Amino acid sequence: MVVQISDLGGKTPMGATPALTGTYFRCWAPSATRVALIQDASATPLAGDALHPLGDGSWAGFAPNLRDGDTYMFWIDGPDPTQKWGSGAKRDPQARELALQPAFPACACVVRDPNGYAWQFPQWRTPEFSDLILYQLHVGTWHIADPARHGTFLDVAAHLPYLAALGVNAIQLLPVQEFESQFSMGYNGVDYFSPEGDYLVPPGEVASYSAVLGPLFQQFGGTLPPLTRGIDQLKCLVDLAHAHGIAMIFDLVYNHAGGSFDDGSLFFFDCRPRGNNNDSLYFTDQGWAGGLIFAYWNADVRQFLIDNAAFFLREYRIDGIRYDEVRVISDNGGRQLCQDLTSTLRFLKPSAIGIAEYWDPDRPTAVTPPSAGLGFDAELGDGLRNAVRDVLTQAAAGETASIDLDPVASGLVAVVGEGWQLVQCLENQDLTYWGHGDAARVAGLADPSDATSWFGRSRARVALAILLAARGIPALFMGQETLEWHLWSDNPALVANHIDWAAAASDKNRADFLRFTQDMIRARRDWTALRGPNLRVSRVNSFDRVLVLHRWLEGLGQDVILVISLDEHTKFGYRIGLPLAGAWREVLNSDVYDNFPNPQPTGNGGGLMAEGVPCDGFPASATMVIPANGALLLVPG
Repeated sequence: MVVQISDLGGKTPMGATPALTGTYFRCWAPSATRVALIQDASATPLAGDALHPLGDGSWAGFAPNLRDGDTYMFWIDGPDPTQKWGSGAKRDPQARELALQPAFPACACVVRDPNGYAWQFPQWRTPEFSDLILYQLHVGTWHIADPARHGTFLDVAAHLPYLAALGVNAIQLLPVQEFESQFSMGYNGVDYFSPEGDYLVPPGEVASYSAVLGPLFQQFGGTLPPLTRGIDQLKCLVDLAHAHGIAMIFDLVYNHAGGSFDDGSLFFFDCRPRGNNNDSLYFTDQGWAGGLIFAYWNADVRQFLIDNAAFFLREYRIDGIRYDEVRVISDNGGRQLCQDLTSTLRFLKPSAIGIAEYWDPDRPTAVTPPSAGLGFDAELGDGLRNAVRDVLTQAAAGETASIDLDPVASGLVAVVGEGWQLVQCLENQDLTYWGHGDAARVAGLADPSDATSWFGRSRARVALAILLAARGIPALFMGQETLEWHLWSDNPALVANHIDWAAAASDKNRADFLRFTQDMIRARRDWTALRGPNLRVSRVNSFDRVLVLHRWLEGLGQDVILVISLDEHTKFGYRIGLPLAGAWREVLNSDVYDNFPNPQPTGNGGGLMAEGVPCDGFPASATMVIPANGALLLVPG
């Protein structure tokens, strides 16, 4: 392989950039004394393979014989090639794809044309942030065709009709960049621009997905593109999600990387002499979650991370990013990174949401624009989540146990920025993970002895109704919609710790719960006030175990009332305040979903009349029947 050297003036992008007559290469290796291009880890660099130093710590060149699909690596000599990590083959930190064979981490990088995928649905428009309903899933275990291996991007794509029928309009994938271990949540990534190889279908097996994916594309007027290139399988998932009306949000980890870095990784990339972990091109010696924190003081490291986020917005056309543990970034000198990152991405794609996991006590800082704040669009909330999970635990102790609904009320009225700027959940990847000592799913909290019992399913319906009627962006974790009670694992072999889809379909209690989830999501999408900023808890009575929530649109009314009860007995003739006198419709009654359609649901026969008797701060009120462990959604008319 002969590399023709050209002084590109720093204008060519980092990584591999295919052109008509070959491929341009550039990498950042300021400590290197020589950088050369090789085909794979077993190759020996020749004199003609050397890249040219550009004077800014980067090296560049042009290889006329390398095209899309060819493999490459960088050979780097450091200041002292005789030491253990002083010289060797390195993976391109900005490689778009890694070869499947030999297996990671011995694999080479693959040259990929970023314009090689034929997007079928470019007319897609991302929903308004306040309209989002998220579904968080782990690609490797959400739908497993074969427990002997991970689930794949194409497996997720094949099941998009399920998510569309559920009613969610955004998928939040747990991290999908190449990670070190055989299975993982994804938070130990090391190759930031490359999709996880275990989530890719080998080229020889791609045809087996055509019978499912082809008709899905055709349904929306598209054609299934060729998917033998690994990156195109992830792009296919994004493309087809958009066709189904579903946005795609990636979970990116910029607070740390890796765990145990291999010799070809970015930790050792420019082969600088090592005295401690500070002697790394990208990292400090500060650890987090088993890996190392990035050197945010370094402008080139900051640019690498900004480039990574921009890359996914541009080349994968994603609709947003969830940023892991932003507090770790800001507490370790990364405040400028956050500000530059959010400002850059908002300029590139204003419709893409940036969600921060930020547990600092000064919560508003995350969503305050620079320079006073970090500039994210939204952040994760935990007040309502913890309060609802706690009250479920209290209710599970039985009808004579004391429960405290005040923290639930406080969680409902808590606000950061605009009303939608808190992402609210009851489950996530950490709270439900097998092996975490305090992990539990909502169904298990509702009834630890039998999650599908009447106690378990009725309390879980109440919890879900609170989540979907609350202010903010609601997020479900995979399986929550089917009353799944098993903790999950990222190991595909642990079949008992994955969603039991067969049971979810055959167990009527779980199927009925799915129907309730679908209808509650539909109600949120149908009634604009449920997605608006205005919220008041008009009744919170822990003794009665009753909470009433009022949502409305300022100047327009369009009132919606949610009444929930965690009493194990039906309440008859129970008076609550209402904004208007006259007829009110009972548009959703959770008791209908017990043995759906419940032939004798407890409720108000589809409606009730409010009279001009003030109550709960409202000018009108009505007496009603509230089903045991029930939720009622009321609207005027």
